Amino acid sequence: MTDTIIEILNDITGADDGEITPETELFEEGILDSFGLVELLVRLEQFQVKLDVANLTREEISTPAKLAALLG
Repeated sequence: MTDTIIEILNDITGADDGEITPETELFEEGILDSFGLVELLVRLEQFQVKLDVANLTREEISTPAKLAALLG
């Protein structure tokens, strides 16, 4: 799932392959903002993944690896 998240992030942000890694700090490095996060979550829904955004903390979704672990 981590690779899928990175592929989606590359598409959303226009990042080059390899620029975003599983441990990239998405918010601290300015890769993802609130609009990008919404787009990411919408795109993840195609994999039958739904997250309750109201109960998420930024720390839980700060890297692709943490987000993938949260998704299970």
